Amino acid sequence: MTKEIQVQGKKIVYQVIGNGKPVILIHGFGEKADVWNNQVDYLQDKFQLIVPDLPGSGYSEMIDDMSMEGMAEVIKTIIETESQIPSAEGREACIIGHSMGGYITLAFVEKYPELVSAFGLFHSSAFADNEEKKITRQKGIDFINQHGAFEFLKTATPNLFSPLTKDEQPGLIEKQIAGLHNFSPHALVSYYEAMMKRPDRTEILRNTTVPVLFIMGKYDVAVPIEDGLKQCHLPEKSYIHILHNSGHMGMLEEPEKCNGILEDFLLEI
Repeated sequence: MTKEIQVQGKKIVYQVIGNGKPVILIHGFGEKADVWNNQVDYLQDKFQLIVPDLPGSGYSEMIDDMSMEGMAEVIKTIIETESQIPSAEGREACIIGHSMGGYITLAFVEKYPELVSAFGLFHSSAFADNEEKKITRQKGIDFINQHGAFEFLKTATPNLFSPLTKDEQPGLIEKQIAGLHNFSPHALVSYYEAMMKRPDRTEILRNTTVPVLFIMGKYDVAVPIEDGLKQCHLPEKSYIHILHNSGHMGMLEEPEKCNGILEDFLLEI
């Protein structure tokens, strides 16, 4: 079911599919809710899946506060809107965030830990951007401003996939790129600026008492596996998985394996 709410006077669209334990799937930069389609198809008979288009992505409009914290407030509003997820004990949601969605997840957990039963960093990190990463993002901003959103995504997206995927599934990459026409330069620049400004949140991992899922790609150049391995020991209870044939897009590159990892984690918690 497609739902629509207003946040800061702007339209936010999200899907609610299935019944059971609530699970929120948050997509990343240059993606839409449909990046989770494989997981939704597999998990919808066991869980209630809530899958938003983040502000500025898909059918959702940009909000005034496009920071990680501002977008975390959008997730909070969705939770408040859904009567199936009251803040009463026992009805907390599990939040799984991919890439930038993981940064939003951490911002949410920092402010509303009582609403989270568990969370997952799917090709994501609690570390702040280092100077090298900020320089790379600034170059991306300059490219977007000069050439537009789609030209940037068309150039950058192939780098998110592993060499194996590029060789054996070029059509998968072409399909992903074909769905990226509707992003505005303003939205992509806002995402990049927000990611550059986000703080280190490794303390959230260190202090949380809920289970944390880490999914890392062996060939991930956006969030290198080395970063994941440096932080996955921090939570009290970690579930750690490495996708040996994936880059940054494991949900597309190894969907069956990712589906099983998510199902096992969600059932156990």
